[in-house]
Amino acid sequence: MKYIHLAEANIRELPFYLAMEEFIARHLDEEDAFFIWQVDPTVIFGRNQLIENEVNLAYCHEKGIHTYRRKSGGGCVYADMSNIMFSYITKDENVRFTFDKYIHMVVDVLRQLGIDAQSSGRNDITINEKKVSGNAFYHIPGKSIVHGTMLYDTDMENMVRAITPSNEKLISKGVESVRQHVTTLNNYINISLNEFKDFVRDNLCDGIIELNDEDVKVIEEIESEYLTEDFIYGNNPRYSINRKQRIEGAGDIDVRIELKNNKIKEVNLMGDYFLVGDLDNELLDKLIGIDYTPEAVKEALKDVKLENIILNLQLEQFIKILFQ
Repeated sequence: MKYIHLAEANIRELPFYLAMEEFIARHLDEEDAFFIWQVDPTVIFGRNQLIENEVNLAYCHEKGIHTYRRKSGGGCVYADMSNIMFSYITKDENVRFTFDKYIHMVVDVLRQLGIDAQSSGRNDITINEKKVSGNAFYHIPGKSIVHGTMLYDTDMENMVRAITPSNEKLISKGVESVRQHVTTLNNYINISLNEFKDFVRDNLCDGIIELNDEDVKVIEEIESEYLTEDFIYGNNPRYSINRKQRIEGAGDIDVRIELKNNKIKEVNLMGDYFLVGDLDNELLDKLIGIDYTPEAVKEALKDVKLENIILNLQLEQFIKILFQ
């Protein structure tokens, strides 16, 4: 696997590194590629999440914490210069296999440092049952992209305040809860953050590809999409019906439907679930124009294998959410 090196030393904002992943996927013919990056305090929310539900925008504005959307699914996370981010790009299009391979690859590196790391749940890496890394994935034609956090150290209060409601009682409980369920690598190893980064790179990669100025220009062009208000804040449709439920193994499912004459005019699916297929073409578009009844929905989706679109979600569970 090749390590992708950016010669410039200055820290960019988060969208640049997301665009760098896309550049590698679309323009470099490598079987497997990897790079490590860091950002100033930033909240990153998932592709299908509503920012107003996930981010304490007032606190972020007050503290100068950036807020950006990514193209992968999953939940809202906080990052700063006291932790690091990993990006893995591979030619394998089987996102489930790729995700598992990546998680186990990182777990093995941590174990080489004497850390009893484990893979846990949908997307986490834990130490002593405390989360140290959360990860997400998405795919483009011919490539899969996995990225995630690795908590070397971090500002726990910022983490909680930036992604929870502005309520002091909740914040106090939230910080305490986070400390009970989240841990950082500096509690288990006696090497610096930079030494840890070097260890990971040296153990995962067998060569380096250095990006040049022309590559950076292309990355900046890709980055421009991530910086638009439409992408960050989203164009959420009006809705007359809202159904929410958490499905174990799949995540939060938040369905929003606009009806006209009891027919589905618009439908949107929010939440922290993971996409493994084409949500619009394979699922949502099939619902447009049909009657809002269990019978009509079941008929429209009778040939849909939903678990191949949303990880660990069954069609029967989705229909139950729609008509709960």
